[in-house]
Amino acid sequence: MNTVSFGEVMVGPGHPPYIIAEVGSNHNGDMGLCRQLIDAAAEAGAHAVKFQSWSETSLIAEEEYARNTQYSDKKKHFGTLREMVRAYQFTAEQHREAKQHCDARRVAFCSTSFSVEEVDLLTELGVPFFKIASMDIVHLPLLRYVARQQRPIVISTGMATLAEIEQAVAAIRSEGNSQIVLLHCVSIYPPDYGIIHLRNMMTLEQAFELPAGFSDHTLGTAIALAAIALGAHVIEKHFTLDKEMEGWDHAISANPAELRTIVEEGRHIFKALGNSQRLVSDVELEKRKKFRRSLVARRALQKGSVIREEDVAAKRPGTGISPNELNYVVGRKLTSAVLEDQVLQWRDLL
Repeated sequence: MNTVSFGEVMVGPGHPPYIIAEVGSNHNGDMGLCRQLIDAAAEAGAHAVKFQSWSETSLIAEEEYARNTQYSDKKKHFGTLREMVRAYQFTAEQHREAKQHCDARRVAFCSTSFSVEEVDLLTELGVPFFKIASMDIVHLPLLRYVARQQRPIVISTGMATLAEIEQAVAAIRSEGNSQIVLLHCVSIYPPDYGIIHLRNMMTLEQAFELPAGFSDHTLGTAIALAAIALGAHVIEKHFTLDKEMEGWDHAISANPAELRTIVEEGRHIFKALGNSQRLVSDVELEKRKKFRRSLVARRALQKGSVIREEDVAAKRPGTGISPNELNYVVGRKLTSAVLEDQVLQWRDLL
């Protein structure tokens, strides 16, 4: 499996998990809030802050607008679907302003593109990778257009069968682009634990020989950290300053403290995973001297005495002859007298 380069950061085997703070539309159309979110994500240690690039006309048809004119959940929805899309859409100028602020905070700016025009804008802005939403994994014309930009592509696989994922990967590869990362995803907000199936990450890696990660819609930090423990190379987590804020995704998002936990504890987990080769560290080898036992004389013995098994015991420290070498001690003569409880050394024996 190859690694993928997200700008100057390598993603894949042997590299720490890449953490994406998914702002999405949690800026609520307010650039002041947007900058605060970028600041908080950068301070929490995220590698990237991700937005969503869609407009009133690029994503939703008139039929859908007509069907969604009122909602019972007034905290999540403040008006009609069209009114919310108009308020939350990210204009080209807002993209540029967010990118500039990300650059200033030394965190990567990226976004999910939903149309060719938005792909062109993100290409102009120099995003380190393109994100494809789960809903668009079957939008092969869009996938091919994104692939032709010859930048890495991160694809969420929510709602998709293995065959649909295979078709999407083939479409991208057909354009000469193999810089792909697949994110296991469950497109429910939040999902029940029983339908998450984190082991699907390994299925994706084995099936396509591509780095895999997890786009997390669960509450809290446990499942994101579990994904890292299973080897996720990328974690995407919705991000907000306040879960109680009005808007679409704030309630299922991580707050700054949770994002910091994912970043910091995820780094510890990655380091602790190490590799499958059985190694004893230098510090553990040194620890043996204190924690293990050595053979000691049960009683004072004279020079020339032939050691019998009943003449020795095993006690700390582990600085002498190890108990597992008892067979090489019994029957040998002492080169000098030893005291009761004295740790035996090889120089004490003929």
